[in-house]
Amino acid sequence: MSRNTRQLPVELSPSTQEQVHRRTLVVVIFSQILGGAGLAAGISVGALLAQDMLGSDSLSGLPTGLFTLGAALAAYLVGRSTHSLGRRLGLAFGFIAGGIGALGVVVAAVADSIPLLFLSLFIYGAGTATNLQARYAGTDLAPENKRGFGTSMAMVATTVGAVAGPNLIDPLGALADAIGVPTLAGPFMLAAGAYVSAGLVLFVFLRPDPYLLALQIEADRTTSDARRSRTADGPGSPAAPPLGVGAYVGAVVMVLTQVVMIAVMTMTPIHMRAHGHEMAAVGLVIGLHVGAMWLPSLVTGIMVDKLGRGPMVVASGLTLLTAGVLAAAASGDSLVLLVVALVLLGVGWNLGLVSGTALVVDATVPQNRAKAQGTIDIFVQLAGAAGGVLSGILMAATSYQWLALGGGTAALALIPVLLWAKNSDRRQAAP
Repeated sequence: MSRNTRQLPVELSPSTQEQVHRRTLVVVIFSQILGGAGLAAGISVGALLAQDMLGSDSLSGLPTGLFTLGAALAAYLVGRSTHSLGRRLGLAFGFIAGGIGALGVVVAAVADSIPLLFLSLFIYGAGTATNLQARYAGTDLAPENKRGFGTSMAMVATTVGAVAGPNLIDPLGALADAIGVPTLAGPFMLAAGAYVSAGLVLFVFLRPDPYLLALQIEADRTTSDARRSRTADGPGSPAAPPLGVGAYVGAVVMVLTQVVMIAVMTMTPIHMRAHGHEMAAVGLVIGLHVGAMWLPSLVTGIMVDKLGRGPMVVASGLTLLTAGVLAAAASGDSLVLLVVALVLLGVGWNLGLVSGTALVVDATVPQNRAKAQGTIDIFVQLAGAAGGVLSGILMAATSYQWLALGGGTAALALIPVLLWAKNSDRRQAAP
């Protein structure tokens, strides 16, 4: 038996498994509170920092693109390391790498170094990917009828740090000024400490490893002695079944909602500052948006489990459409309407991520789950990178209103994806 699994108990009673699952959720919740604070820095001031250093509005979406590209690479690495080593090490090192990247952004701002800024933003993206990957730790030991809840509890903890971060822009900026650091680099100082702390929490306390334990439980439940001996050499098994249709549907849902959310969210601070809004107002709007991305998980996880994955995917598309229409309709000085639009943008993204995650978990087994999750999150992050980079170009070529309206309309593509999946299931079920 491999050194990764031999220390795990061969048999667990349902009550013991539930206890381990609850402990896992507690550890993940604490790490996600810290991770949310780190995540908020790039969302809040990344585009503004680049705008100041590059002197160009058309390239202001580049930071989002860079740290999202970094997140794509990190998603791959975290997924592969989880498959081999478990959740604990992959998540811990991913958060620590994000903290190092955030510190590099601060140094780049002080030195006014564009190359270092780009490199650091790329590395900072590891924290973003890890923050998303941590949601899967909440599902590893969850029963099928509670997978949405497991995902949501891992996500909702992010709300505390993610909402606090943007609303600390002014005091962190003042602190940065006091120590000779550019004002907009202040939130990245918080991100560095928060990400590293999140990584240490996971490294120290995420024991036993939920993914490795889920592998062992699955092997004990469903395999023969001969199969157990073949899988004992490593978590991966060449006999793992192919992915179900739901995995592909879940991937499309998460990719599309990520593109729409990133594109509109990235350009909102630029749009607001161009119309004379103070940084405190920008922090308020983005803080409420980030809160709406994560806080609804208290309810959406339960809704996904009770009402079904499909209806919640449709709700995601309709909510994102409404957000795009309201953002497009808002005048430049309409703070209230922008708040409502960005809150709905966050809610729509949340609905898509929770339902899409549940679809992926439903359509996989422990033997192929970590690789599938990591691969899917690569596409999610790459889609976000494209949305971040193209958003600045599109807004410069057209307007914020057209960008928002186009994003909301694109979200409706989620509905035909669901119809295709249902038709595919019917064809497979037909004799």
